[in-house]
Amino acid sequence: MANYLESIKLYFKRLLIVLFFYQICRFLFFLFNRNAFENVTAKSFLGGIHFDVSAIAYINLIFAFFHLLPGKINYSDRYQKFLKIGFFSVNFIFMLTNFVDFEYYKFTGRRSTFGMITASGMENEIGGLIFSFLIEFWYLPILAILIGFSFWKLLPNGEKSSELSSSWSQKGKQALLFLICIGFFIVLGRGGIQKKPIKIVDAVNYGSINQSALVLNTPFCILMTIGKKETLESPKYFDEKELVEIFNPITEFKKDGDNNRKNVVILILESFGRENIQRGQTPFLDELIEKSLFFENGFANGKLSIDAVPSTLSSIPSLMNHSLITSSYAINDVYGLPKIMKANGYSTSFFHGAFNGSQNFDQYCKVAGFDNYFGKNEYDGSDAFDGRWGIFDEEFMQFFSEKLTSFKAPFFATLFTISSHNPYIIPEKYNGKFPKGTTKIQESIAYTDFALKRFFETASKQEWFKNTLFVITADHTSSEPTEPKFKTNVGKFRVPILFFDPSNPSINGKTDKNLQQIDIMPSIIDYLNIESKMITYGKSYQSEKDFVVYYLDNIYHYISGDYYLAFDGKKAIGLYNIKKDELLSTNLIKSENEKAAEMERFIKAYIQSFNERMIENKLVLNQ
Repeated sequence: MANYLESIKLYFKRLLIVLFFYQICRFLFFLFNRNAFENVTAKSFLGGIHFDVSAIAYINLIFAFFHLLPGKINYSDRYQKFLKIGFFSVNFIFMLTNFVDFEYYKFTGRRSTFGMITASGMENEIGGLIFSFLIEFWYLPILAILIGFSFWKLLPNGEKSSELSSSWSQKGKQALLFLICIGFFIVLGRGGIQKKPIKIVDAVNYGSINQSALVLNTPFCILMTIGKKETLESPKYFDEKELVEIFNPITEFKKDGDNNRKNVVILILESFGRENIQRGQTPFLDELIEKSLFFENGFANGKLSIDAVPSTLSSIPSLMNHSLITSSYAINDVYGLPKIMKANGYSTSFFHGAFNGSQNFDQYCKVAGFDNYFGKNEYDGSDAFDGRWGIFDEEFMQFFSEKLTSFKAPFFATLFTISSHNPYIIPEKYNGKFPKGTTKIQESIAYTDFALKRFFETASKQEWFKNTLFVITADHTSSEPTEPKFKTNVGKFRVPILFFDPSNPSINGKTDKNLQQIDIMPSIIDYLNIESKMITYGKSYQSEKDFVVYYLDNIYHYISGDYYLAFDGKKAIGLYNIKKDELLSTNLIKSENEKAAEMERFIKAYIQSFNERMIENKLVLNQ
């Protein structure tokens, strides 16, 4: 019996060593991303142990079985060596997933999940990108080797037993201890004996809503999402009548005179967060802003490129843990700009200079109803492959301009740029031409701004130019904000949004109105004076409504006027006046409880409406 107890002790020693290295990983994660976290306290690190223990227990449940299985085989030298190697290998692989987020978190703003780790929608690019990342982040493999070597050296070996009892009494006691230990690990895995196992969203209980990623660990997030398809449920906050009274996504635009049959061009700029604008890196865009209607408070609806397309083109917010394009609802009927414009006599096209199939954009374009998709395969021009993603922005934008000239008017076209994406490659001929800036992305931002200038220079000479509405936004913010106000859960979603009409100088100026990507579709329909009735979770720029809704780290974020509310799906957990308190330092949830209750009522209705229509495939009227 004493020998069996030694086996239990050995196993727990190994687990404690794993837990120790998880703490090292959390500390390294914090060091690599320290600019993203403000006012960090010990509570976040201590709370993280809860999620570490859960992940470790789940991962090692199978090893608990093999380590603690009663019987003589447990004391074989060969068996013990096999267990140690297996234990090391599996735990080290999961440990390494944390290393992904040491740098990747800067781009996504959240811990990686199973879908993100497996690079769904990036199969063509992943080979070249991994090579680039290994070169750029050369220190991560070295750090991983050091961690792995230390982990192996600290793992204790199993000791050979000289006394093996085979009495039924001893076997019975060992079997009882075995069952108790297995049950104990199951409890640790679910996070305790509470009614439901801990979930990703529970990280908010251990720190501010901006520190959830610090509390969590990547293995836990992968385990919580592995093999799972997004399955929404209706929260049933309200009955149908009250729901529609609070929020109704059905929006109708009445024609007032003739249609404004202008061409429409939407430019989605990779990683052009608000923090990169008007700071010296984007002279052309800065100049264009002065001639446009520019929204000072523009917001993205997601943190990934794959979120921006359905938000911008179909007015569908990103309110799920999976992006719509890769979710189980990807083939839901949508009535977005491609179908609306096509119904009004427009030809429709989508351009993306990356590999065809990248981010599943080509798949979404079919569902959305585009006539044509132009990717790297369709590019016709001088050799301009960047060696990683696709065609450099300058050449692809010139190709884009040529194609627009060949289209019969009126046309609707969308271009998604690629060059300001990691690894931020610019053509060799421009080495030294653009300012480096203070972060890695800024030189490529300046290059894409130059490519944008060249596009407008070419386009302005074409007949279609003056009869075109240009809408420019970013897919999401960039990875390394430098100002504290862009590190909050409000600031990290700020992107530029502008409307430029060369023939209508009256649509210009800067406005403080809150506008989000999902507002672009109804705004275009309203501006063009197209009669339409649609489902939209946004609003026109001419509407009196002033709200923004987005989702991150299992928290719903809602802005209304000057206020920002954080809602965890059950209750409001934070209320801030973002005009007076940009850094979200003073939680008003108790002092302004009436405002919090009012905003909570709206966000509940918004979520319920979205979930029910997504579940029932009712994003199109008359379904």
